[in-house]
Amino acid sequence: MDQPPDSPGLEPPPSTENTTRVLVVDDDPTVAEVVSGYLERAGYRVDRAADGFVALARAAAHRPDLVVLDLMLPGMDGLEVCRRLRAQGPVPVIMLTARGDEDDRILGLEVGADDYVTKPFSPRELVLRVESVLRRTRPVSAARPLHAAGLAVDPSARRATKNGAELALTLREFDLLAFFLRNPGRAYAREDLMREVWGWDFGDLSTVTVHVRRLRGKVEDDPARPRLIQTVWGVGYRFDGTGPEGGPVRPGREHPATVETVKEAGS
Repeated sequence: MDQPPDSPGLEPPPSTENTTRVLVVDDDPTVAEVVSGYLERAGYRVDRAADGFVALARAAAHRPDLVVLDLMLPGMDGLEVCRRLRAQGPVPVIMLTARGDEDDRILGLEVGADDYVTKPFSPRELVLRVESVLRRTRPVSAARPLHAAGLAVDPSARRATKNGAELALTLREFDLLAFFLRNPGRAYAREDLMREVWGWDFGDLSTVTVHVRRLRGKVEDDPARPRLIQTVWGVGYRFDGTGPEGGPVRPGREHPATVETVKEAGS
């Protein structure tokens, strides 16, 4: 992993300096020190923990705005820490893993991690990922509510409901659902979704696959036979929400929307 340069070259973001708290959880003191140093130079307030029990205690005492969490921890692994953090309330999580096995990365995403970085990694890249995740947590006051097929998304409040019931969505699940509602009827490749929702021109596309599967589990009546988030074979995914007259649902419309099932195209 890169060591901090004499001149860090990272300007503190004005909107987060001395206000945004990041909890770094890693039992390797060198990794924790380097990551914490880069984040502090970028303007973040950093707490550190070397194991899961201490991490949960510090998160309960001072709720972090984001957690950088190592998968392999003594006593309680990062997956269990992530589960317990989610039980306390929504918080963005970036998972660190030294494992190259895709199953481990997917498992981290399945328990609610918003992103992951595989060791060895560049601390500068990690800071950029932290900034990207936090940027998407900030309310957008100008964004209008979105409605389709019994779903309602309020970007400014970061709140989503289905038929009036609150949906427990992670950061990326929320952003993915909002993107689909803003762009109904159009098929998007996983690469497009990675760029538009995650803000990255590169990355493991299984991240998108896992988040689509998790989102279906929360918004579909029957996730095994999805009607809202359709798979377009050979392309990617399409959200099929249409208005009562058959036209696309507009942002801010309050009326319920019907869903027309479209046959999946063959690859």
